[in-house]
Amino acid sequence: MLVDDHSIVRNGIRSLLEQNDEFLIVDEAGDGEEALEKLKTQQPDVVLMDISLPGMSGIQTTQIISRLYKNIKTLMLSMHNNEDYILRSVEAGAFGYILKDSSSDEMMKALRTIASGEKYFSSPVATIILNGYMHQLKKTERSSKIRRSKLSKKEKEILQFLVDGMSSREIAEKLQLSVRTVDNHRANMMRRLQVKNAAELVKMAVEEKLI
Repeated sequence: MLVDDHSIVRNGIRSLLEQNDEFLIVDEAGDGEEALEKLKTQQPDVVLMDISLPGMSGIQTTQIISRLYKNIKTLMLSMHNNEDYILRSVEAGAFGYILKDSSSDEMMKALRTIASGEKYFSSPVATIILNGYMHQLKKTERSSKIRRSKLSKKEKEILQFLVDGMSSREIAEKLQLSVRTVDNHRANMMRRLQVKNAAELVKMAVEEKLI
């Protein structure tokens, strides 16, 4: 299915695909609402989706398609070589993202790849996704480092035992402390790390490698 608000673009893509027997265009839509309505009766393997649509955006439409139709794969077609658009498309469930100035060969390669169940991102797009991931990873590492610095050596010991599933009484006996002291340390860690309960504290400790 082709989804683009410019008929001249749809006609150009249709002309390209009709030169190849691999793909059959089952329908077209000029906006997201029309695409979703047509998908109720016609469910293609792949939707070629313009990102900039009137009304509901291509990203919003893709998010709904991903939720309602697990077997339909969406390839975003965009003039925007922009990190925000690309990462939001990926989060919405898009299987691929290519730029409108891509060659016809690349479009065909992207469609083949996605139709086979794999993801496809053109080279500049893949670089942006990788850079965005690395930036988020560094940001998470910085946050974890800051959180680790908020914990004393004793608190890290107690936190490790909590992760190991030990009770306050067991930890108190192990460290030769009172149960109240252990509970106070746990409460202080929860307050500083801004978590609501011991389960969230343990979860953060594991996920962010605080110990």
